[in-house]
Amino acid sequence: MKLVRFLSQRNEELYGIYTEDALAEIIAGDLFAGFTPTGKYAIIKRLLPPLLPVNIFALGLNYRDHADEVGMAYPELPVVFIKASTSVIGPGETILLPRAGANRVDYEAELAVIIGKKAKNVSPAEAPDYILGYTCANDVSARDWQTERQKGQWARGKSFDTFCPLGPWIVTREEIPDPDNLSIRTILNNEVMQDSNTGRMIFPLATIISDLSRSLTLSPGTVILTGTPKGVGFSRKPPVYLKEGDEVAIEIEMIGRLDNRVAREDGQVA
Repeated sequence: MKLVRFLSQRNEELYGIYTEDALAEIIAGDLFAGFTPTGKYAIIKRLLPPLLPVNIFALGLNYRDHADEVGMAYPELPVVFIKASTSVIGPGETILLPRAGANRVDYEAELAVIIGKKAKNVSPAEAPDYILGYTCANDVSARDWQTERQKGQWARGKSFDTFCPLGPWIVTREEIPDPDNLSIRTILNNEVMQDSNTGRMIFPLATIISDLSRSLTLSPGTVILTGTPKGVGFSRKPPVYLKEGDEVAIEIEMIGRLDNRVAREDGQVA
């Protein structure tokens, strides 16, 4: 099923099961403690981020083709960083080029995994049982902050407001029997920039979850971004960075499409 968080025509924030024609069946309860379809329906006025994450962990260099394009060795362990939960926006919302002066803002298509129950020290074989579902993510990245201003510390350059679009919904685990074999693309202004498959990840999903859970609790509502494939803007010749007026979309097979536009944050000096 497709779980949505949305604004109704009454401007109520609701959770529901997406049906069709901009309708959702309202659910009662909690996404993680248990929910029940109510049999009541609401028209979706606007989709919101499908959840408000308690934590966001993300992987760098987790696609062979991406490591190859930037000339870096494949990591022996997952390369992990954290994005601020305040960076989350939903489908149709605007990615803001920050007034803090990030001038090289990049897109990164990523499969996002949502943890459904408390996970700690789980094995790869156990890991799938802890997944609620999957959604599309764009790990927006300020490359100048990531590599120069913060001297290789990634968190700030990955965490500006609006730098973590998620959506359009959560596709529950049972709908995707093999998440390690999904096509994934970025489309920028109708041009395909990234076109790969999650089968090219260095560390598959079960390994990622197991590794992250070692002596670290993954609470329900944790979001894990699983890395991006080749074709990012900074590796292109010449580089391609997001600019005001751009429209960027992330497409993942069996999940859907996440669309966002790009603008400048108010007051930014060009």
